[in-house]
Amino acid sequence: MPGLLKTAGVLYQLSTRRLLSSGRKITTHYTVVPRETDPRWKDIDMSRVSDEVDVVVVGAGPSGLSTAIKLKQLSAASKKDLRVCVVEKASYIGGHTLSGALIKTLALDELFPNWKALGAPVHQKVTKERIGILTKNYRIPVPVIPGLPLKNTNCYIVRLGHLVKWLGEKAEELGVELYPGYAAAEPTFERGMELRAKCTVFAEGCRGHLTKALNQKLGLREKSDPMTYGIGLKELWELDPAKHRPGYVDHTLGWPLTYDAYGGSFMYHIDDNGHPLCSLGMVVALDYKNTYINPFQELQRYKLHPSIRKFLEGGKRISYGARALNEGGFQAIPKFTFPGGCMVGCTAGFLNPAALKGVHYAMKSGILAAEAIFESLSDSSTPSSTVEPVRFEEKVKNSYIWKDLKAVRNVRPSFNSALGMYGGLLYTGMFYVLGRGLEPWTLKRKEPDNKAIKPSKECRQIDYPKPDNVLTFDLLSSVHLTGTNHEHDQPPHLTLLDDDVPQKTNLPVYDGPEARYCPAGVYEFVPDESGNSYHLQINAQNCIHCKTCDIKDPLQNINWVAPEGGGGPAYDGIF
Repeated sequence: MPGLLKTAGVLYQLSTRRLLSSGRKITTHYTVVPRETDPRWKDIDMSRVSDEVDVVVVGAGPSGLSTAIKLKQLSAASKKDLRVCVVEKASYIGGHTLSGALIKTLALDELFPNWKALGAPVHQKVTKERIGILTKNYRIPVPVIPGLPLKNTNCYIVRLGHLVKWLGEKAEELGVELYPGYAAAEPTFERGMELRAKCTVFAEGCRGHLTKALNQKLGLREKSDPMTYGIGLKELWELDPAKHRPGYVDHTLGWPLTYDAYGGSFMYHIDDNGHPLCSLGMVVALDYKNTYINPFQELQRYKLHPSIRKFLEGGKRISYGARALNEGGFQAIPKFTFPGGCMVGCTAGFLNPAALKGVHYAMKSGILAAEAIFESLSDSSTPSSTVEPVRFEEKVKNSYIWKDLKAVRNVRPSFNSALGMYGGLLYTGMFYVLGRGLEPWTLKRKEPDNKAIKPSKECRQIDYPKPDNVLTFDLLSSVHLTGTNHEHDQPPHLTLLDDDVPQKTNLPVYDGPEARYCPAGVYEFVPDESGNSYHLQINAQNCIHCKTCDIKDPLQNINWVAPEGGGGPAYDGIF
């Protein structure tokens, strides 16, 4: 049943290191080379420790922890013992959390009405906000009027990793079992498992690899549009105190992206215990057409704009990170319940792409899922093996999640017209700002992001400036700031369905886009010994778990799977 899953914990890690070989194949991971036919596993003890719980939550982000917390609150109120377990692939709670970190506190108010007294790390209120359209040298101001999706009245700027860590502490106080450093490896339909649960909650975030398998196995996306994504790249800076404006929020569109590439940029100033910090970044939609677009380099160019660099000069970059985010919105929400489990937060697509907000939707969906799960577990007519939280869908549709996402459903797809950014701005002004999304039609999306990319012969190459190591930086020094780490002797978790595709298709047709869209330098085309041809080298130890490759590869040949538990970036609340 899909409610049962297997974790890649310590026992699995110890055995994996004994059986690696130095074969020439690019892909040696067990998801592509089955254990049953792989001689490397011949003498390995495959027995697993088994445990049973009531609810397993996969992922300790805002949605997963909110689910676990609410379940324990409900069980305590009804005096029913409920065992809730959360498995998290990061080595510590909050270690893989990355977000622009502008939040509304609606769901936090509901979960902990006294969160201020409890010491939640939510302090910096938005004090001033600006919106603008950038050209190469100028900024065109856009009035911040009521009704704009990016209006941020009563919002807070937070370091989301710190908030997630705090939620984890509160979960443990309530009796939730947290297991950081345990990456859930695969949903189990027929094979054995280590954790058995009556209900499994998938809270993996955007483009979860388990959810991807569930969608394919159970057909959960058959009635929804293809999901579209963006890659969010962010840096944390410590500014010159004289240039710091605590609570300042700046959103921009336009340069350095061209009019036909959807995306935007942001800058948030936060006072963190006296430290004048600034979180800045870009979101580049992954339905871009030009194969030569390099999202990391676009972020570096953004910092050179006169209206941005004036804040950064005299400051110091502290951290860097990147993560994919959902942009499909209302039309792309799949069926998010099934026998044995459900999906919450960004795993289910609950993000408002027009407002660039998802944290309070994620937390609210976790609260609603917990209520539905608790009701199903308490229902005497429910079978004792696994349950489907059938009331979850109705609860979501009656909440502000559904109302908000439906209202902005046409904003993101309106930018895909022939007019690009200009068409999207015009549509947003006419039908959302003035009409509040009440138009009787819904714009549809037909193809996934990987289908949008064009062959290199149809694209214009982009001349990116060299880093100055003051405002702009090279990729490898940036990856160093993520703190990412993986065991070097494990099979690469970036798997290829066909090892020949990079050299035979991606390189000659698209000029090797994986070497540009990856924000961590994982994919590199290196010359053979003869110097006459190139082959793909996968630097899996650099991976920061953004999932861009799993989304943008032209032939969908790359399949991101979980590395050994505990591997990956160590963001420490940088956003």
